[in-house]
Amino acid sequence: MPKTTKKGTAKKSELPSTIQRSDAKAQRTFAKAHDSAVEEYGEGERAHRVAYGALKHTHEKVGDHWEPKDKGAKGPSDPQSEGGRDTSRKSAGGVDMNASKEHLYDLAKRMDISGRSNMSKKELVDALQKANDRKTAKARSKG
Repeated sequence: MPKTTKKGTAKKSELPSTIQRSDAKAQRTFAKAHDSAVEEYGEGERAHRVAYGALKHTHEKVGDHWEPKDKGAKGPSDPQSEGGRDTSRKSAGGVDMNASKEHLYDLAKRMDISGRSNMSKKELVDALQKANDRKTAKARSKG
């Protein structure tokens, strides 16, 4: 978990690897939310989940990193991010389930997911989540 000296700043090496490979805003968002959650709940998994939940409002996972959402697309990415305290709903692992099918298709095209033109929106979300997981695992094994 990130240990910070100044609110919202963490050593890059203390951030999760997918956040390390993301832009500075993603890193700040995660670190600030994590700091706040640690003050509220203490260090641990819950603080980590809160930080990812905050990140999902401004960023979406694309491959092995997080990218800013389009301006009009800000907000929770999935039912888990929409919920409040003690929410236990399906998470899409950073894929923006609330994005348009066209946006999801464009991401699937960028990630070279085969069969994307025949997929439903749910199938695109699932395929993107699997592709993201593979890219993240590959990036972690390299580094």
